Amino acid sequence: MDPYSLFDTRMRGDFYQTGRLRRSTLTSLRWMAVAGQVASLLVVYFVLKINLPILACFAVIAISVVLNIAISILAPLDRRVSNAEAGAQLFFDVVALSALLYLTGGMQNPFALLLLAPVVVSAKTLDVGVFICMALAVAILSLGILFFHMPLPWFMGESFALPKMYQYGSWLALQVGVLFTSYYTWRATAQTKRITQALAATDAILAHEKKLSALGGLAAAAAHKLGTPLSTIQVVAKEIANVADKDSELAEDAQLLLSQAKHCQEILQELAARGDKGDVMHDQLNLTELIREITEPFVGFEAQIITEIIHPETGEAEPILTRRPEFVYGLTNIVENAIDFAETEVKVIGTWTDQSISIEVVDDGPGFAPSVLAKVGEPYISYRPDKKHSAGGMGLGVFIATTLFERVGGTIAFSNRKDGNGALVNMCWPMDNKTTKK
Repeated sequence: MDPYSLFDTRMRGDFYQTGRLRRSTLTSLRWMAVAGQVASLLVVYFVLKINLPILACFAVIAISVVLNIAISILAPLDRRVSNAEAGAQLFFDVVALSALLYLTGGMQNPFALLLLAPVVVSAKTLDVGVFICMALAVAILSLGILFFHMPLPWFMGESFALPKMYQYGSWLALQVGVLFTSYYTWRATAQTKRITQALAATDAILAHEKKLSALGGLAAAAAHKLGTPLSTIQVVAKEIANVADKDSELAEDAQLLLSQAKHCQEILQELAARGDKGDVMHDQLNLTELIREITEPFVGFEAQIITEIIHPETGEAEPILTRRPEFVYGLTNIVENAIDFAETEVKVIGTWTDQSISIEVVDDGPGFAPSVLAKVGEPYISYRPDKKHSAGGMGLGVFIATTLFERVGGTIAFSNRKDGNGALVNMCWPMDNKTTKK
């Protein structure tokens, strides 16, 4: 699910779907809460000598213990639970904590802050329906113990009560804290999820490109397996040629079959000898050939592609590059995006120095929106107003290109043209990178 469309979730459809929480996680958190509550009560009652309804408090805690034991016996702990079950367990935790607060001063008790925990957990791991239910439960129960609660336990012979206005402020601060921490948690989780999904898409594309690059190894395996049937064809063709009349058509066909089988065998021997090493002519190319290979698929589109090679004044020879899937795919993706947004033309300019190689892709389209220029390259970001299409993509293309390019040691800078409308993308990588050979 796209994190930016979280509130488009159908609450009824997702409420009973399996969530991301395991039953063991919920029981472990409850055991931790029980341990903390017992320790707090013992310290307050026996160490600080503060009088409180300790038996009633332990009765509430005992209910949590019984629930945990029942869950551990009746249900497998290693399973992920539905949003409904997780929400029900978290609601129980809120009710149990509210009961303890009711017995120990209500919203005057500083431990009222712990009501935040179940809401934050639901915001991070469960659907929006469960989160709304949890937030409402905390708001209603905390409002109840604000007005209805037992006195705040205090030292023997003394009493302490906070002003009503302060208690109202504490309740309001709790609600603000619930909303703020939940929203912060949700945004952080959504950002992490976006990056994870985008990196997964990047790895999938890179794996596909590497499979294409590995066809040399497949060809070697095919050559090995096809060698035997070709040898058989040659033997049969020789036997036919020997028994047939020398001037007959059958003898000519046999000789032709024999020569072609021999030619195929030579080709397969060449492929087998090459193996995974690849084709030297294919794997090595200069900057001019690289730019031509990247731009050739887009020739004939509405936007005209203009390529230019700027030779340095120092007279450095044009570098020879080693083709790598990350490198070629990243560059191609940037050019494709420029074609999509250009009005009339796209310029691809290559240059180099003794230390680095640079390729600039310049278009005359609308350019990058100022509000998102600093975010270009992040996944799921719509980075330019699209005049040609009513619905843009998912914003993964530039992220994938940037990620793949950076993996081979390059950098990409995005900006708008200063001499007119349009975007400028500068891709640079060091001369001593694995993609470059002198």
